[in-house]
Amino acid sequence: MYNVPAAQSSKPRAKDSAPRRELIANNKKARHDYLIEDVYEAGLVLSGTEVKALRAGRASLIDGWVSIDHNQEAWLEGAHISEYSHGTWTNHAPRRKRKLLLHRQELIRLADRSTDKGYTIIPLQLYFLDGRAKVEIAVARGKREFDKRQALRERQDNLEAHRAMRHRQHM
Repeated sequence: MYNVPAAQSSKPRAKDSAPRRELIANNKKARHDYLIEDVYEAGLVLSGTEVKALRAGRASLIDGWVSIDHNQEAWLEGAHISEYSHGTWTNHAPRRKRKLLLHRQELIRLADRSTDKGYTIIPLQLYFLDGRAKVEIAVARGKREFDKRQALRERQDNLEAHRAMRHRQHM
């Protein structure tokens, strides 16, 4: 009898469907410079203008790292979230420390691993997961220059092998 407007008749997303993940920033250099051992997902404590800047895709994780203080709290440092273009005097500082939200057991594990020699905690990706800002962090060990060259050589060999196989299939 009554016509329902199209905007109201759309079905909400089912609970069992996969969560929507919108990538904001990716730290490609981290996978080149470090051997990744453990990966964790952490929430971020952000201000309003930071969220708006992230929605505009204005972030960089290249110089970022994670520190754990004496209160067993994790902080994302060195990550750059540009100022929001329409922000006023309430705008945020681009390189301020941002608190990470992790479970207590994860914090204890991260604190233990980060004190080992040669290990550090670095951010890998920054993304929205169902509307909430998340950062993927990893416990990593720095690669030596030889390891980096070897990884590049292996990647190049794999590309050449795939090209040869693809060329062979077309003949």
